[in-house]
Amino acid sequence: MEKLLIVEDSEEIRDQLKWGFKKEYSLLLADDCNSALSRFRKHQPKVVTLDLGLPPHRDGTEEGFRSLEGILNIHPFTKVIVITGNDDRENALRAIQTGAYDYYQKPIDLKELGVSINRAFHLYNIEEENRSLRHALDKKTIKMGGMIGQCPAISEVFSTIRKVAPSEVPVLIQGESGTGKELVARAIHSLSLRKDGPFVPINCGAIPENLLESELFGHEKGAFTGADTLVPGKVEYARKGTLFLDEIGELPANLQVKLLRFLQEKTLQRVGGRVDIQVDTRIIAATNVDISEAIEKGQFREDLYYRIGVLMIKLPPLRERAGDIMLLANLFLLRFSEDFRKKLKGFSVSSIDLLQSYEWPGNVRELENRVQRAVVMSEDLVVEPEDLGFKTRSGQTISSTFTGMTLREVRDRVERDMIFTAIEKHKGNIARASGELGVSRPTLYDLMKKHGLYSAS
Repeated sequence: MEKLLIVEDSEEIRDQLKWGFKKEYSLLLADDCNSALSRFRKHQPKVVTLDLGLPPHRDGTEEGFRSLEGILNIHPFTKVIVITGNDDRENALRAIQTGAYDYYQKPIDLKELGVSINRAFHLYNIEEENRSLRHALDKKTIKMGGMIGQCPAISEVFSTIRKVAPSEVPVLIQGESGTGKELVARAIHSLSLRKDGPFVPINCGAIPENLLESELFGHEKGAFTGADTLVPGKVEYARKGTLFLDEIGELPANLQVKLLRFLQEKTLQRVGGRVDIQVDTRIIAATNVDISEAIEKGQFREDLYYRIGVLMIKLPPLRERAGDIMLLANLFLLRFSEDFRKKLKGFSVSSIDLLQSYEWPGNVRELENRVQRAVVMSEDLVVEPEDLGFKTRSGQTISSTFTGMTLREVRDRVERDMIFTAIEKHKGNIARASGELGVSRPTLYDLMKKHGLYSAS
């Protein structure tokens, strides 16, 4: 049973809270600042309800703020719900700025306060899980180059990289788009005897076919219109180093022949040239297509496949790296939060569920992009599904719904729509709507006023 510290000098209210929450929580009671701090140090509860008017200055807030600051100094992640009088909004906002999680105005409604307390425990546990995952980034994970992971599938990939790196033979990396094929190639290069030489990447599918031969093998002066100077190709630039041929499955048939010759003889001829040029480079290739199927269809040479695939590494898709999804998500969240100077504490429960159940067709690259987007979009302490670009309640994505709007307009629109939907869903029941949205009733009223959804009259 979770521990809840109630700091309240009124015996009547203390008894009310004790009666209302004794079945749900293990209660700790205090009636002044010193006893509150003493019980907090001993029991370290995750959530505290704190009356600002404590003895000996019941009409002031000095002791209440001393308690708040003391609790947060001992454990800054504690969720403190400040309880104030109806006319004490200024101190309530000051408490939020000091570090309180939320405020609640008297008179107390046990159901409404209970919703806020429940959400506070919920958020604390989410943040605690995220802190543990971030800690695991340094303590429990395997790192290699720009890659990170701890699941068995990626651990096996890292082990294979260490084995193949010292050799000089070609390597073929197979994996879906976004799985990190170039990172694997760079890791192999950095652990090889060629690590002091150049690493030269080229995407065979991104360069027009009529330019690809020149890009790979270079051209002589006058080889074609516009060839005003001699230009070495990528193969020559990779001398004494590693040439990375990304998406080799897209290589045209005529260039497959020329690449095969280079692999066999270690010599090449530039476009328009007649002299054989000897080049010492290691070839690492990668593809996201099924090479065996391409061979059957006559789209890829079988003899070239055997040359480039002496050693093979198959990268697992992100959906098969279940243990790494939240690990990577938290790594990206930490990085982008620092980049954009945002103070995000983690992912909501619904966001975690979606991250872990989503199929990830774009793999690690898609995860990184979604988290970056979420850091930009989020205005809360935790990332919600809408921030990540997952489906909204209406079934549309954030990106398609708000095309052409400024970031501020998008934020206001999302906030207004979520409030409107929650109120409509609960047929005007503010307590239930505020519970679903994770804010207190006074906070929800303020937001409703802001968006023109509520009138004080």
